[in-house]
Amino acid sequence: MSDQFQKAFPVSWDQLHRDAKALAWRLAEGGPWRSVIAVTRGGLVPAAIVARELEVRLIDTVCVSSYEHQDQGGLEILKPVSDENDGEGILIVDDLVDTGKTAKVVREMLPKAHFATVYAKPEGRPMVDSFITEVSQDTWIFFPWDTELRFVEPIANQPADARP
Repeated sequence: MSDQFQKAFPVSWDQLHRDAKALAWRLAEGGPWRSVIAVTRGGLVPAAIVARELEVRLIDTVCVSSYEHQDQGGLEILKPVSDENDGEGILIVDDLVDTGKTAKVVREMLPKAHFATVYAKPEGRPMVDSFITEVSQDTWIFFPWDTELRFVEPIANQPADARP
């Protein structure tokens, strides 16, 4: 883990599904939604779950690159949204808002859209309208698509400097 991240927060497939479904519950009252836009890649799975729960069939993506593993670099828009309006009736879904840089760029594309994330960190939280779980800024979230199952030594057997 890089020096800026002091804590690890591993998220299982089951937990992500529960949290994305909880997000859908929270968003259900705000609709009806014309479409869901997933911020790729991390927003793809949560957006699919939210769209299913809200019975939204029109799904698009906005493709933004900002991370190389744990290092946030410059933002690059790889694919803008196809919807040409201001975002009215559109739900944007991402897995996480960290610093808010990606959210800011996407918000500029669709200023009237509702931006929802499953997880939020304090720096980026003001950029989203809805989220489920807040984690500290110094926490790295390990999403299930970035991890695999393996044996982990009990905490008591780990060197003190290697403990989460």
